[in-house]
Amino acid sequence: MSNSDDYLKEYEKPVVWDEIGYEGNLAMGWGNMSGEEIVRRFWEAFVRGGYAGHGETYENDHDILWWSHGGVLHGTSEPRLAFLKKIMKETPGKFLKQVPRMFDEVVGIPYQTKVPEQVSFFDPVVYYDYELHYYTYSRPSNKEFDFEENEKFQIDVIDTWNMTVTDHGVHSGYTKIQLPGREYMAIRLRRVK
Repeated sequence: MSNSDDYLKEYEKPVVWDEIGYEGNLAMGWGNMSGEEIVRRFWEAFVRGGYAGHGETYENDHDILWWSHGGVLHGTSEPRLAFLKKIMKETPGKFLKQVPRMFDEVVGIPYQTKVPEQVSFFDPVVYYDYELHYYTYSRPSNKEFDFEENEKFQIDVIDTWNMTVTDHGVHSGYTKIQLPGREYMAIRLRRVK
């Protein structure tokens, strides 16, 4: 998924990642991932500019895998993927592209957003009209933003596992947002005009 950006530049279309692994309990590593890992992979795929395909591979008494036969889902990822779908629908342009930021976060902005040619980790941070910051395995207790005084942003903290969106209000200038210090958190920034 980390090379989504290369495919976006080449084809100018969202990237679909098939077989990113399956939530389940099979003996093979690709088929025994936790719900948390599947949800993490879906969020990371989306923020990097793509979409992932879902399936389950739980062994059961009927010897039927959802992966190949469909039926009832038994895992913990499905409601959380539905929650992600809701966030996706609220995203301008419907798919994102990654922009460089700190190493502990993946930041996506709407694909159609114009980005300066030379953007690196060392350039001053430019905040776009919509940003989705995803922290994957990181567990920060807070995140700091240094908006211009004339910039205003609505800030929401998203708990991707517990499926909550917490409104942190509108901010400008230096802003410090408290986080719960858990994995799988995200922050959504939306410019207020």
